[in-house]
Amino acid sequence: MEFLDYIIDGIITGVINTTLLEWIAVATGLASVWYSMKENILVYPTGIVSVLIYVYIAFQYKLYADMGVNFYYFVVSVYGWYYWVHPKNDSREQVPVTMNSRNENLFSVALTVGSFSILYFVLSNFTDSDVAFWDSLTTCFAILGMFLMARKKLESWVAWIITDLISIPLYFYKGLVLTSFQFLVFTGIAFAGYFAWKKSMEKEAEKRKMNSAVTTPK
Repeated sequence: MEFLDYIIDGIITGVINTTLLEWIAVATGLASVWYSMKENILVYPTGIVSVLIYVYIAFQYKLYADMGVNFYYFVVSVYGWYYWVHPKNDSREQVPVTMNSRNENLFSVALTVGSFSILYFVLSNFTDSDVAFWDSLTTCFAILGMFLMARKKLESWVAWIITDLISIPLYFYKGLVLTSFQFLVFTGIAFAGYFAWKKSMEKEAEKRKMNSAVTTPK
């Protein structure tokens, strides 16, 4: 009961102390994840607003890796915005959802391990971060998730689920209770997003199969 009371008190205190800026960041962040699940291009303008605010917030709370990754989000969001609406097949409005190839999986592992190693080394040796390991861990999966989402890969949701599950206690520990709750909501949306994109990918595969059957000469 004492632990539950501590959590409830923390949530109430955190909500009371939440700044308008953080409320805006949370609202636009939630909107961005919702739009991404729906494969709606509004994922990028709403996401850009959120990440720029979190660059500032993360700096204030000494979450330096998170600050850096939010700037990275901004850059990749611009790229993803362009990539989504410029499919190679001009008959489509957007690129379809796909899965990683073997080489793309190897690149994903290398990107995750490499970014974690660099971040942990820098945070441990050159900053006053008191959560260097966890900050680096959530950040390296977020880096992977954002890159894969820009490429519209199904595996992006797996990376986001891992990121969200680590971020919930990390942000609560730092006193950003509303943001911690946001990541709890993100986790649910990320699971829903995975299945929605999987369904979209299967429908696209079925559509290609039907088109192939129609165009194949008998």
